[in-house]
Amino acid sequence: MAAERDPRAWRIDDDLFDKRERADGHSPARDDGSWRQPNIRVVRIDHQGRPLVSVFGAPQTTKSIPIHKGSIWHFSKTEVEHLMLATLAFTVALALMFSGGIIGALSDGPISFLLFCILSLISLAPAFLLHEFAHKFVARQYGCWAEFRADPAGLRFGILIAAITGILFMAPGAVMVAGNTTRPQFGRIALAGPVTNIVLWCFGYVSLLIFGGLLGLFDIVIQTWMWGNAILAAFNMLPFGPLDGRKIKTWSDPIYYTWLSIAVGVVYLTYTGTTLFT
Repeated sequence: MAAERDPRAWRIDDDLFDKRERADGHSPARDDGSWRQPNIRVVRIDHQGRPLVSVFGAPQTTKSIPIHKGSIWHFSKTEVEHLMLATLAFTVALALMFSGGIIGALSDGPISFLLFCILSLISLAPAFLLHEFAHKFVARQYGCWAEFRADPAGLRFGILIAAITGILFMAPGAVMVAGNTTRPQFGRIALAGPVTNIVLWCFGYVSLLIFGGLLGLFDIVIQTWMWGNAILAAFNMLPFGPLDGRKIKTWSDPIYYTWLSIAVGVVYLTYTGTTLFT
């Protein structure tokens, strides 16, 4: 056995073959057949092949999602709760916008604010709900799990902005989709929302052409219906962030620009068409 090294030698240099200090977190390797296990980092990827990156070193947790293979009209209890919460917050924010903010709502009185809530619920909430339903139904048709989830922070922010400024800027939530889809299928899921709003707009426009001027209250509801669907369709066709337009453009430029032109045309016709009856 080799003699122990003179301790005074450590003051001059380190012995590369006999260090007394080792890096923290490392155990000495032994030659008795019991070697420490290698540190393996598992990187998870999403359905598009992109890595799921953890934030601030927190481990990325995933869980399997049971795919519901029944009717595409299935709504879970959690999804219904989120839809009700988002619809309520969206309706209140719209009523605050129509009132000109919280100051206008207080000055006009509770009856006026309640009427604005009813108008928003009848004429504008369907534009939001059916837009999200369209995403869900098409995704379910392709065999994906798809449920709506509200964004509580976005709902609070939207109500606060509407109360202070009288301007509506809200992200109520979105349909969460999980499953294996091709790029065309993913694009069709995104396109389903704006197309639904345009179809709803067409329904309102035809109704206004047939019954416009006959029923005063009906005209107000239909015109609000048309404006809501037109703006929602055009806004979601913007090719930015999480909006539908970005997903559609990634799928097909010709299809994107075709439906973008239709959405912009719908906004223009809404302005020129509704003014004919006012």
